[in-house]
Amino acid sequence: MFVVEDWGRVGYAEAFERQKRYVEERICSVRKDTLIFVEHSPVFTLGARIGGGRHLLWNEERLDAEGIEVIKTNRGGDITYHGPGQVVCYAIFDLRGKRDLHAWLRFLETIILETLAEFGLSGQRREGMTGIWIENRKIAAIGVAVRQWVSYHGFALNVSPNLKHFSGIVPCGISSDQGTVTSMEKELDAIPSVELIRSVVVEQVGYHFKNEFRV
Repeated sequence: MFVVEDWGRVGYAEAFERQKRYVEERICSVRKDTLIFVEHSPVFTLGARIGGGRHLLWNEERLDAEGIEVIKTNRGGDITYHGPGQVVCYAIFDLRGKRDLHAWLRFLETIILETLAEFGLSGQRREGMTGIWIENRKIAAIGVAVRQWVSYHGFALNVSPNLKHFSGIVPCGISSDQGTVTSMEKELDAIPSVELIRSVVVEQVGYHFKNEFRV
């Protein structure tokens, strides 16, 4: 079984360092699989994909005015946004029993899809694009990394973030003709509580990880 932790509001850089420490502890088997929920102060994060920096649209003056940091990280993918109003979930999980990164990405997609379905939203995968979508509107971003087949990073589900902040980037390198960004607040008449959304995520992780990765 895995442990669930709520880190509250934490700066991205601090959370990144804590994740790396947890990964080392998991590799050494002094930590159980750990599912982490966190909320970040506004930040644009640059993934490992080459050229992601060109998708940052705002200059330093505008970034300062909006109170948004820019941080380089080692997760997969392009540039994305984190901020208040998202359910951000990091998974420090031992994948050594299966060693299939593609399957891990599909697993995270399934968790988001099943969570959205619980609230009446029909999310989809899109061929050649990361994350989860509602038609051409992206509602969740995914970016992962592994070290010695222990996972870290995870996904960010838009519940009620400031969607205007996404105009400061080309989110995940997706141009406006390919799609836009949305949130549960925008798609639903009533927004479920963050606590309820998190409880559904935990339930889905427990069910699907046991069935797909405990081989």
